[in-house]
Amino acid sequence: MALIAPRPLYIAAAEADRWADPRGEFLAAVAASPVYKLLGKPGLGTDQMPDLRQPVMGTIGYHIREGKHEVTAYDWEQFLTFAEKHLSR
Repeated sequence: MALIAPRPLYIAAAEADRWADPRGEFLAAVAASPVYKLLGKPGLGTDQMPDLRQPVMGTIGYHIREGKHEVTAYDWEQFLTFAEKHLSR
């Protein structure tokens, strides 16, 4: 994840998706944040894993939702919100 810095990066996770390791995904985003800071961007902005459906949207964005490995309407809403924040003029 740090290799993507300083570009925006969004990570979506689901609590029942144990193969994807939602906690590990979050911790990787936390670990990448110092590289973003080094390059003048805020990174994730927290080291506390958010509750379900409480997205974090720094230059690194992350959310975890209930459910399994799939892409839901909620995921798309968060992706689009993140894109609007970082890609609109």
